[in-house]
Amino acid sequence: MKTVYKVIFHNQGKIYELHASSVSQGEMYAFVEIEGIIFDEHTELVVDPSEERLKDEFAGVVKTYVPMHSIIRIDKVSKQGSNKIVDSDTGGNITPFPFTMPPGSEKK
Repeated sequence: MKTVYKVIFHNQGKIYELHASSVSQGEMYAFVEIEGIIFDEHTELVVDPSEERLKDEFAGVVKTYVPMHSIIRIDKVSKQGSNKIVDSDTGGNITPFPFTMPPGSEKK
């Protein structure tokens, strides 16, 4: 069984939910590296426009880097769900985490 991660994060006033095969801290400081975004292979006539928009947005992307303070949640899941984008105001009780700079990062 292959490993699947569900990553939920804020981006430009929307909440993204992606499924990927690999998630790590990555090489860039304060960014989460998401690799191997998994999309549903539709066998039905019903197509989710939100997932189609994500397919277009991430077409050709091998890895994407999301700022750590934008991440809401990362889950290791037993099976893949559908990817989606929802407006932040309809996201329920999700609030962005306040961002503070780590100690010693201030410019002098």
